[in-house]
Amino acid sequence: MQRPHFPLYYADYLQLDHLLSSQSPKSVEYGHPAHDEMLFIIVHQAYELWFKQILHELDSVVAIFQRDYVEEKAVGIAVARLHRIAEIQKVIVEQLRILETMTPLDFLEFRDWLTPASGFQSFQFRLIENKLGLKPEWRKAYDKNAYYSRLSPAHQEMIQRAEHEPSLFQLVERWLERTPFLDFQGFNFWTSYRAAVTKMLESDRGIIQTNPTLSNEERDAQLHELSQTEQSFAALFDEEKHNQLVKKGQRRLSYRATHAALLINLYRDEPILHLPFRLLTVLIDIDELLTAWRYRHALMVQRMIGSKIGTGGSSGYHYLRTTIESHKIFADLSNLSTFLIPRSALPELPSDFEKNLGFYYDQKPMSNG
Repeated sequence: MQRPHFPLYYADYLQLDHLLSSQSPKSVEYGHPAHDEMLFIIVHQAYELWFKQILHELDSVVAIFQRDYVEEKAVGIAVARLHRIAEIQKVIVEQLRILETMTPLDFLEFRDWLTPASGFQSFQFRLIENKLGLKPEWRKAYDKNAYYSRLSPAHQEMIQRAEHEPSLFQLVERWLERTPFLDFQGFNFWTSYRAAVTKMLESDRGIIQTNPTLSNEERDAQLHELSQTEQSFAALFDEEKHNQLVKKGQRRLSYRATHAALLINLYRDEPILHLPFRLLTVLIDIDELLTAWRYRHALMVQRMIGSKIGTGGSSGYHYLRTTIESHKIFADLSNLSTFLIPRSALPELPSDFEKNLGFYYDQKPMSNG
């Protein structure tokens, strides 16, 4: 069969002439060549190329969960593409090791030429955050202006548009809310689960109170921690309490979505729930890798400039440190471990479990029965 195109040359396909001529060190332009500026440019260009690929994968996953029907095959595709994002993130984190071969003195040779440009102006990274589900009100303030105020008008428009589009967090939350719950044929899963939880917590309290190796102070501290755990469980069984935590910013997933995610985690060994469990797990992986990148980036900034102000005018290291925990998106999924109980203590399910616990859904509300 004749090929419908002319023979392709490697350099032309990758547009290497354009790509390899896209490094223009400012130190050279201003007559003071700094050797390490080339490394600085290439590392950050590589970041942006990986960000582009992440957005390519992320947009496709968002499109999957925006469909009227999300079937098992589509969930499998989403898991594979999210896993690819996580693998790219690992490369991005490790890429900092290459940048750290540049010493602080090497960086100071060209740093002043960069002002006021800053990694904070990476519009692709802001798009990734927004498309994953980082809401504006969750962000740590950069200054008194909007976090996108230092971007170009065109990039500001892109960021603002992404803020108003359905995020992966919102779509996964909706997907979880469609998961049917175990309340049928006279069996209420949550009643049985609550009884198992109560028994577990009572056992924990007994162990603490009778542990002869604990001092009074240690015993009181552990009992206080147990009390905090009991309060967390209380919100799990009380929708009003859960919603109050959401209003305070202490929970983000809806009450129904939280229940569904917990159910998937508790019964992850069931074949029908294994793929949904992998989906939730890779979302946690992506969140953790974003956190790891922020942490490593903050440490690198401290190593390079100490407590100096960043080139973009931020407080540098101190600002970056504040974003590490506050900018997590899927923290509620990570925190589900609080509510796990031993497999041996899980309520035994009715025989038609698989039929009633399907995760295929449409936009119409699904009955519990």
